[in-house]
Amino acid sequence: MSQFFEIHRENPQPRLIQKAVDLIRGGAVVAYPTDSAYALGCHIGDKKALEKIQSIRRVDAKHNFTLVCRDLSEIATYANVDNAVYRFLNAHTPGAYTFILKATREVPRRLYHPKRRTIGIRVPDNRIVQALLEQLGEPLMSSTLILPNETLPMTEAYDIRQALEHQLDLIIDGGHCGLDPTTVVDLTEHTPRVIREGCGDPTPFLED
Repeated sequence: MSQFFEIHRENPQPRLIQKAVDLIRGGAVVAYPTDSAYALGCHIGDKKALEKIQSIRRVDAKHNFTLVCRDLSEIATYANVDNAVYRFLNAHTPGAYTFILKATREVPRRLYHPKRRTIGIRVPDNRIVQALLEQLGEPLMSSTLILPNETLPMTEAYDIRQALEHQLDLIIDGGHCGLDPTTVVDLTEHTPRVIREGCGDPTPFLED
């Protein structure tokens, strides 16, 4: 049965953040709030935890995970960022965007697109996530919490608890989250390309 932490969305309790980070480092799969929808996350190097998320969501090994990072300096460790890309990222992070970037050698092979060597990266504008990442000191491997045979993500922690308390190690209640996913922007070419419109305003990335 999962643990259930009620964490204040504006002033996350340090004691609970530390407990959550300890669980993640120990191999836990956690449901947590973001600035878009609730997500499932685990330690970046934990293959068993990743496979558990795949099992919960019933997705195969081709499913694209996202690296949730705390800031631009951390992004540069896992993705190739030139000056033009840096300017885009600097202007739009943190925020409800997922950016498709060229992966570096630091990214585990099971996470990036096998043919294009790309990875989805995002920096959420959410104080709970920021506190977790600050204490963890590295990204979370993450996937939106959408149950099998559903098209929309879960929005309430208590509903997640009812559905998944025997499959998750930790559920973080950070209040209501929305239904819209992030806006996905491909920055691997010279011109940014919006792949999916969601919470984040796509206008800055659309051609005139």
